[in-house]
Amino acid sequence: MDQRIIDLYDDFVHVHFDRRLFLERASKMLGGMGAATAALTLLRSDYANAATIAENDARITIERVTYKGASGDVKAYLARPKADGKRGGIVVVHQNRGLNPHIEDIARRIAVDGYSALAVDFLSQLGGSPKDEEAAMAMYPKLDNAKVTGDANAAADYLLARSDSNGKVGAIGFCWGGGVMNQMAVTNPKMNAISVYYGAPPAADQVPKIKAKMLLNYGDTKLDTRLGALLPDFEKALKAANISYQLFVYEGANHAFNDDTQQPRYNAAAATAAWERTMALFKANVA
Repeated sequence: MDQRIIDLYDDFVHVHFDRRLFLERASKMLGGMGAATAALTLLRSDYANAATIAENDARITIERVTYKGASGDVKAYLARPKADGKRGGIVVVHQNRGLNPHIEDIARRIAVDGYSALAVDFLSQLGGSPKDEEAAMAMYPKLDNAKVTGDANAAADYLLARSDSNGKVGAIGFCWGGGVMNQMAVTNPKMNAISVYYGAPPAADQVPKIKAKMLLNYGDTKLDTRLGALLPDFEKALKAANISYQLFVYEGANHAFNDDTQQPRYNAAAATAAWERTMALFKANVA
């Protein structure tokens, strides 16, 4: 797909949330509203293909739970190995689409690798995630961000308090959720390891508070210029504070390169490499 259209979509889902504006601009580039509408259809998540690990996979157990967070009762999707034993917990944080089938599948993938994975619905404070992703996106400006961070940290506490916990906890988040990961890193000294996928960095003066091992996965800075412009100062702050981190910028990969339900932006090579590094991080620090 034309990179200019991907860039327009990035503005749509992160800046203005105006479907009409996206279509108007795309139609000028593509020569008509029909082509613009077709492009938007391709760029939207195709959740029919979200399940790489089935919910009835014999290796795992799935349940929907509620825990007490900063915003009140928080809904979540818990995936864990069926086998008995103590294990690490992983908080899973969605993009600005709400808790959706793709993120639930991420939790199942993590469970298959031996962890209790809690995919949190951070729109719980507004009643919960709608199925329509554009409706979900429109809810994000209404969120209380302090409560979001509190709900994330309460999710880590929920996992640590479980009888099957080994006393260690990590987290993984994507896009908006990657930003939540960076806030968890600076506010929660209990975190053992955090994998950030293309998330907004924390304020530089907060970076010295980080205790967790950090894995930072970002798209090509020539393509994801919005976040790419912030990475040099983020890395400078991490180095100055002597934080344990690894930063990987995946050449040729757009923002959201891990999301295999959005084929125009999905990058299989980058997604595979980032996932392998994430699992290695968790194995070394959370297992």
